[in-house]
Amino acid sequence: MQNTKHLLTSLTFVGLLALAGCSFPGVYKIDIQQGNVVTQDMIDQLRPGMTRRQVRFIMGNPLLVDTFHANRWDYLYSLQPGGGERQQERMSIFFNGNDQLVSLSGDFMPGVSKDQSILGNDGTPSVTPPQGEQQQPDEPPKPGSMLEEIQRDVDGVKTVPVPAPQPLDTSPQ
Repeated sequence: MQNTKHLLTSLTFVGLLALAGCSFPGVYKIDIQQGNVVTQDMIDQLRPGMTRRQVRFIMGNPLLVDTFHANRWDYLYSLQPGGGERQQERMSIFFNGNDQLVSLSGDFMPGVSKDQSILGNDGTPSVTPPQGEQQQPDEPPKPGSMLEEIQRDVDGVKTVPVPAPQPLDTSPQ
């Protein structure tokens, strides 16, 4: 009888320790990332009329391609920080019958990054001159000075055309 009590007490104690170890504070929990990473820069590169190959080059392979909706690609991304709440972002890209990009829907929209929307900016830079200061025209450099020599070198530069890259293959495949 005495041995049974000790055995039952020790099993209960070991069980409680095992349960306490599951949620012990200070245990490192890893971040869990799943899906396609989609950034605002990637979305800003997309243009209507792009082919599937061009979209795949920018965005990567879609996570979901529905067999019933062949003209729709879905990109999903979820991140669950260790011990935190899961965050999920979704992006759907739609093509027409000619395999050209038609529209987007989801958590990202072209042209406005999340940072700019939080700050209330529409993305256009605005420069306001300081009050009380008026811009004065630049004075010409003094003859024989280093500034005159630099200005002469800059004025004498000849422009060289840069060869334009060939456009991407626009034939639908």
